Amino acid sequence: MINEIKQDAQQRMGKSIESLKSNLNKVRTGRAHASLLDNITIEYYGSDTPLNQVGNISVPDARTLAVTVFDKTMIGAVEKAIMSSDLGLNPSSQGTLIRIPLPPLTEERRKDLVKVVKNEGENSKIAIRNIRRDANSDIKALNKDKEISDDEMHQAEDEIQKITDTFVKQVDAILADKEAELMEI
Repeated sequence: MINEIKQDAQQRMGKSIESLKSNLNKVRTGRAHASLLDNITIEYYGSDTPLNQVGNISVPDARTLAVTVFDKTMIGAVEKAIMSSDLGLNPSSQGTLIRIPLPPLTEERRKDLVKVVKNEGENSKIAIRNIRRDANSDIKALNKDKEISDDEMHQAEDEIQKITDTFVKQVDAILADKEAELMEI
């Protein structure tokens, strides 16, 4: 029973790490990468459709993204969706190709992005600590129902804390990497 609680906590903490990585991919660094446009959707025949299903996203160079739209009638809608996203990008179309130049990041903007990254990291740490709290309460409930002894309860809580510490260190490492990536010119 205790092993199931620990495995569940580990899986949920792992999902928190994956969520953090996914959220940090959306934070723009100095280099262009196709995942910047992952969260952009376009109104396409009455339903919201992800940009990567409306066109092909490519990275011709380090400071430019290119979107080749499959349906020529969608070019205006794709441009509008990119402009209205909170990424601060200004696309320009050339036939079925939309070029998106990425402006260089200023020092001030980099520092703002570092704050965003730290906030995402703190949210992940909070999620991990909440998972620890849930696991510990499950263990205490087992002890209260006399299914495990006090010694087993304390040992299980210590193991949950070690698992938590491991995942918090992973969050710190991911944040340090992202901050270094943001601050490099």
